[in-house]
Amino acid sequence: MAVIIRSLVLVLVSLLWFSLLIDSSIADPLQYCDAPYFDSSNFPDKFHFGAATAAYQVEGAAFVGRGPSIWDNFTHTYPDRIADQSNGDVAVDFYYRYKEDIKRIKEMNLDSFRFSISWSRLLPNGKLSGSVSEEGVAFYNDLIDEIISNGLTPFVTIFHWDTPQALDEEYGNFLSYDIVSDFQDYAEQCFLLFGDRVKHWITLNEPVSYTNSGYNLGTFAPGRCSKFMNNACQAGNSSTEPYIVTHNLLLAHGAAVQLYREKYQEAQKGKIGITLISYWFEPYNSENPLDSVAASTAVDFMFGWYLGPITFGKYPQSMITNVGDRLPVFTAEQSKMLIGSIDFLGLNYYTTYYAAYNDTISDISYTSDQHLTVHYSIEGIPIGPQATGSKWIYIYPNGIRYLLNYTKDTYNVSLIYITENGIGEADNSSLTLNEALYDPWRKEYYRCHLWNVLRSRNEYNVNVQGYFAWSLMDNFEWADGYTTRFGLYYIDYKDSFKRYAKNSVEWFMQFLKTNKQKS
Repeated sequence: MAVIIRSLVLVLVSLLWFSLLIDSSIADPLQYCDAPYFDSSNFPDKFHFGAATAAYQVEGAAFVGRGPSIWDNFTHTYPDRIADQSNGDVAVDFYYRYKEDIKRIKEMNLDSFRFSISWSRLLPNGKLSGSVSEEGVAFYNDLIDEIISNGLTPFVTIFHWDTPQALDEEYGNFLSYDIVSDFQDYAEQCFLLFGDRVKHWITLNEPVSYTNSGYNLGTFAPGRCSKFMNNACQAGNSSTEPYIVTHNLLLAHGAAVQLYREKYQEAQKGKIGITLISYWFEPYNSENPLDSVAASTAVDFMFGWYLGPITFGKYPQSMITNVGDRLPVFTAEQSKMLIGSIDFLGLNYYTTYYAAYNDTISDISYTSDQHLTVHYSIEGIPIGPQATGSKWIYIYPNGIRYLLNYTKDTYNVSLIYITENGIGEADNSSLTLNEALYDPWRKEYYRCHLWNVLRSRNEYNVNVQGYFAWSLMDNFEWADGYTTRFGLYYIDYKDSFKRYAKNSVEWFMQFLKTNKQKS
């Protein structure tokens, strides 16, 4: 009898263990936070839950009524600078599949969709003096109408890094002040053509990523930098160009906002803002005051570089001190234009690092100007688990709360949307489809970051009114090509770009079930 009982116990234990393996919500050992149960009902009724994409990363149809962008030129001229030598010519075929993708957003119980307009799909040569693409206008009209007909709210980014190649060849795009008027003309076309339906405009996405990667590190288009930063760069100056480019990006943003407010906002009744990214930084040694300065400086050089001029009309003091006369100065009129030039802030957050003070400077660049060293761990212990694909991401959900609270305290921003938050895994062709769709760590990443957003709202009264997952689906991930997958939906690149829901989609559907009831 004892043998039989012992056998039954072993069978029951085995069955329990098997059920745990199947139920990822129980079996998942990746606990990134100690959040209690919560769902979308814990957020306000008008809180936006959405997913995000960017034109070059998903659209494809690169030669359909569209002029080349700097990313077309970069990927075709320097394919070796993309991890898998790929490009966005077809991307994930969103241009032809947008209707089915919009339905997926609706089926997830999301209520909003953030996408970007391709500047050269609207104005093929980048200028209003050239022709406006009829195909481009028709595509974005149809896309916006499809979004709205599915009961979703469009959030539209005007510029997500794909500057028209024609402007790069004419005057070096954002290296020249000339781009300010061309950007303003392009933005006006967006307002004229789509502003009757679009009520949430974002002028620029992550200008620091465009600037740092494109003009300091040389890893993104147009791939400029000093040779000591990246030997692949054919031209550039990492000590000056990042500051010039950011200056003109900010002036372009200010000019577009000024135009919208003067000519369109009252009639169209929309809001306009900017999306910035920042990591959070902790002092490497919390007992060393210089490391605390380094952490603050790191946030200044990534976040305050843009939000400082938008709030106070000038760059942060740490940048003024460290960069000196290489840092451009705004005129009084430009400062006036920039101050208060957002109705809301879009905030992208992915990770947190340690910062240690380091005043040993050899070659001068935007990087060395910060006088710090970034660390990912202390005595071998990482600040958080490292993502498999996007290895720059160390999972630290508290960082989004600290950044939100800091933004309220330092810049008094009155309205914030989390416009990107997500995690990527490495593409692995050896996995079966079911294995590739199993992503409990993504579910946990979203859950814990949403919990910290909710804490920031409830404990610190930060007015966060939206959260957009990055990204709706796997896509062209810039210099990583298709080697990293950030999507909620898996794209089968070998079989007609078929879409498959990853396990995290089911979690999101359950989390948002009360959102569906509201609609």
